[in-house]
Amino acid sequence: MIIKRRTGWLLALGLALIGALAILAPVPLAFAPALQLTTLTGQTLTLSDWRGKPVIVTFWATDCAGCIKEIPPLRGLYQDYHARGLEMLAIAMYYDPPSHVVAMTGEQQLPYPVALDLTAASARAFGQVALTPTTFLIAPDGRIALQYTGLFDEQAIRAALDRFLKG
Repeated sequence: MIIKRRTGWLLALGLALIGALAILAPVPLAFAPALQLTTLTGQTLTLSDWRGKPVIVTFWATDCAGCIKEIPPLRGLYQDYHARGLEMLAIAMYYDPPSHVVAMTGEQQLPYPVALDLTAASARAFGQVALTPTTFLIAPDGRIALQYTGLFDEQAIRAALDRFLKG
């Protein structure tokens, strides 16, 4: 009897977690939204300016352990593919204090642009991003080629970049 109750509770908890993730995961998009952002260095970026190039957009927060864990692979992707055409943008979540974002960007020596999403407009435009890390690989034609909530699959991203940047 106790085992049945525990199994029932575990099943209910598992279903609740799956439901919460489904609610919090971004709505899948076919194409990247037209966004204009200002980076920490004051540069104005428009995603459509990068049309014709693959782009990685990652939503992150300085208090997110998974986001910090992803920085070395993101840095590696940038170093390996930027000269071949890859563009990358890190967007800090609206709740992340700007001073923390500036400090982390410097500490981690991020080679790619970082922008603040102070009003959550970028998160909304990318399908209601609520969880971090959330990473998008945008194909050169503007399609969302890959989307990850949680840690991304580096090998899948590298394989897609190799396809996009061959020749």
